[in-house]
Amino acid sequence: MPSSKRAGKFAAEVIDPINAQGDRQGAVCRAGEVTTSPGYKEAFRLFCDTGWHAMPASSEYGGQGLPHLVSMAVSEMWKSASIAFGLCPMLTNGAVKAIAEHGSAELKAKYLPKMVAGTWTGTMNLTEPQAGSDLAAIRSKAVPAADGTYRITGTKIFITWGEHDMAENIIHLVLARLPDAPPGVKGISLFLVPKFLVNDDGSLGERNDLVCASIEHKLGIHASPTAVMSFGERGGAVGWLVGEPHKGLAYMFTMMNYARLNIGIEGLGVSERAYQHALAYARERVQGVPIGDASGQAKPIVAHPDVRRMLLDMKARTEAMRALSYWVAGHMDRAKHHPDAAQRARSQAYVDLLTPVVKGWCSESAVEITSTGIQIHGGVGFVEETGAAQYFRDARITPIYEGTTAIQANDLIGRKLAREKNAAGETGYTARALQAEMAAFAAELGADAELADLGQALATAVAALQAATAWMLQHYDSTPQAAAAGAVPYLELTGTVVGGWLMAQAARIARDHLAASSTDDFYKAKLATARYFALHRLPRAGGLAAAITMGSGAVLDMPESLL
Repeated sequence: MPSSKRAGKFAAEVIDPINAQGDRQGAVCRAGEVTTSPGYKEAFRLFCDTGWHAMPASSEYGGQGLPHLVSMAVSEMWKSASIAFGLCPMLTNGAVKAIAEHGSAELKAKYLPKMVAGTWTGTMNLTEPQAGSDLAAIRSKAVPAADGTYRITGTKIFITWGEHDMAENIIHLVLARLPDAPPGVKGISLFLVPKFLVNDDGSLGERNDLVCASIEHKLGIHASPTAVMSFGERGGAVGWLVGEPHKGLAYMFTMMNYARLNIGIEGLGVSERAYQHALAYARERVQGVPIGDASGQAKPIVAHPDVRRMLLDMKARTEAMRALSYWVAGHMDRAKHHPDAAQRARSQAYVDLLTPVVKGWCSESAVEITSTGIQIHGGVGFVEETGAAQYFRDARITPIYEGTTAIQANDLIGRKLAREKNAAGETGYTARALQAEMAAFAAELGADAELADLGQALATAVAALQAATAWMLQHYDSTPQAAAAGAVPYLELTGTVVGGWLMAQAARIARDHLAASSTDDFYKAKLATARYFALHRLPRAGGLAAAITMGSGAVLDMPESLL
């Protein structure tokens, strides 16, 4: 059986069945010990024993070293089946990536093989009660000890899978300040702090000085324990410095960017599952005679035009999200392995530009798509027993995780657009080059008689994005507040247009296969979803561009006192 089918079988038969139960009976914390939802411990052990956990990691540490494009496509299945489950291996592999790139040879040898195997899991400990998203405000401390280790003290909040019973050990990556640290983000260092200390022979020693003070009661993802972690209640948790002092935030971004892409995949995965759920219901729920149906017989609601529209909207948007996410994953592989240095640099520039878009656009879209799934169910969608509501509740965290949508949008218009310069000093070079490529393709498609409507819709949308980009580049330095007010619409605009461009490419490929006598319904469906996206979603580009270029001032004109 091909690996993709095996992954689908594992997701459908092992992970998906525990998802609803995990929602009903979430993780429980008693006296600092967390018991996971029924079935999660067994599913995770089987997940690791069958090799799925090791897919993304380097073979140097026991991983499979598969391309990002492959591992992300498979991880979509885990996230479709259960976001709560998929978070644990995602964070562990992100921690593996950070340690592999920035840790010492000793730390790599001691921790990575068991983390890659899933015997030990990993977390990221960033924010604190007083800090929120402002990591410059963190207060956790790290004091050097005589043996070269550090004693960590402080409280961290919102630590996903910070405590649980699915693995022998939990390896925390913790941001903290050294005694001589400068203020702000330049004074943050990164430390590896295990739940249990590890002996020289790799066996587990005594419990470290850290404890789960509580877990949060949340809107969704109930099976994923979100912990408040307290370090150093008995003098200080033993930790090891990762990399150099005061460079911890830069190191942590290795893990954060990996997580941001994966949160985008979470949005994609839960959207796909909500669509599957809604489609199954629409096919079996008989209600009413469809408009224009002369039989006079009640039909399944999938026959009603508006239900069909909603299902097509869910399907087309999900496919556009998938196209964007996988396109970026492919460029991650090219950036690392392509033999041509220029292509490696170009691919890395695409990854940098579009990482906040994958995270922000896919997660925001997921909230709308899963909400549409409830709408298709009607009143029973609002009732928990149908399961539709869980996807909506689980999806709602994704625009908040790993930096809110505004943080992603500010990163996009700042570091990835206005501050990016090529050798000639041109700003926003990568974004403008990508937009020129999209415009050229739109013109090419417009000359294709069968796909001219897609080409025209894409050309108009690209022009709107180009106008908004020019406005952003003009106003970012002179009126930064206005640029920030339009940042989220700009992120949505970018995702919509790039997604539409990739869907249009898929449409042409599908058309060519059908012209070559293929009878595969996949190609027929792809043409339909691409045309829907072009004619229903791409026209929104003009409104988003207007919201940026003309509407930003309306945000700033409203006095705070009148809000």
